[in-house]
Amino acid sequence: MKLKRLILLAMVPLVAAMGPKPEGEADGHRPYVRGEVPAARSEGTAAPGGTPAHELTVLPAAEADPAEFMWQARPVVIFANTAADPAFIEQLAALQRDPAPLIARDVVVVTDTDPAAASIWRRQLRPEGFSLVLMDKDGQVKQRKPVPWSVREITRAIDKFPLRLQEIGRAGLP
Repeated sequence: MKLKRLILLAMVPLVAAMGPKPEGEADGHRPYVRGEVPAARSEGTAAPGGTPAHELTVLPAAEADPAEFMWQARPVVIFANTAADPAFIEQLAALQRDPAPLIARDVVVVTDTDPAAASIWRRQLRPEGFSLVLMDKDGQVKQRKPVPWSVREITRAIDKFPLRLQEIGRAGLP
């Protein structure tokens, strides 16, 4: 109990010395807001397509460039040969049923259901049929799955990514 009090008393002068928070808005620079894709930052609180920042962002592959998500968001790319693919429909429904854990992990969903369009996502990731690709903020592919995954499975996989471990402060713990 005495140790807790001592730590608390030591923290008070440090916090007071930090001063007020900088605004950041005056110089035109806005910090990244969780759940907001980079293209949306200049538009205010809405993501492309008018999606509010508190909703899961789902973008067609033609409207999303992998470079715009670098160090900003974790793309979860869903490929199918057609939008009527049952696995594709099941995967989208699962993600939209429980979007909060994905938003908390800065996930942006990119869908590609047109193999003939040869999007940049399709050229880089080379899927066959239905494919779920989990990428980290550094642009690296972390996992590929040929079947739909639940939000729980996706978030557990993301929570094992090294960058995610750093974000939540567990990287150095055993």
